[in-house]
Amino acid sequence: MKTLIHCCCANCLIYPLKALREEGREVMGFFYNPNIHPYQEYQRRLEAVREYERKAAIQVIYRDEYSLEEFLRGVAFREDERCRFCYHLRLEATAQVAKHGKFDAFTSTLLYSKHQNHELIKAIGEAVGKEQGVPFLYRDFRDGWKEGIAESKALKLYRQQYCGCIYSEKERYLGKR
Repeated sequence: MKTLIHCCCANCLIYPLKALREEGREVMGFFYNPNIHPYQEYQRRLEAVREYERKAAIQVIYRDEYSLEEFLRGVAFREDERCRFCYHLRLEATAQVAKHGKFDAFTSTLLYSKHQNHELIKAIGEAVGKEQGVPFLYRDFRDGWKEGIAESKALKLYRQQYCGCIYSEKERYLGKR
């Protein structure tokens, strides 16, 4: 089974890649994250994925576009729904690449994080998968949370401190208000 996995960052790729390979899947990565702010943070995460790509012997497709304006236009005045927009944006792009690449399924490293809304990711993934004609592969990778963290530290990968967008950065450092 050829599976395309959306990569939000190198750290979140470690455990899902291991789990999918243990299932016997042939896995390829897809990096597309126009939500990440500021640009220097985006660059750090992009470089960490490139570094991990070499270490883990995984091929990654890069859609290296810093489309901050598109992301901000999509969430402006709908900040409470920003994650829905962000998930949809990235999962739809992943499904499109999976379709054109004739993958058997697609998934996302977002499913590794304890901080993400799995039910919403699953619903959006299944919907865009149906639209594109490529099944969304839901896996709850959270059971490998500690293992992935330990491995990323051992590999000395860049470890981000927030999900990615300007809103999550604010919440990380100022707290939710």
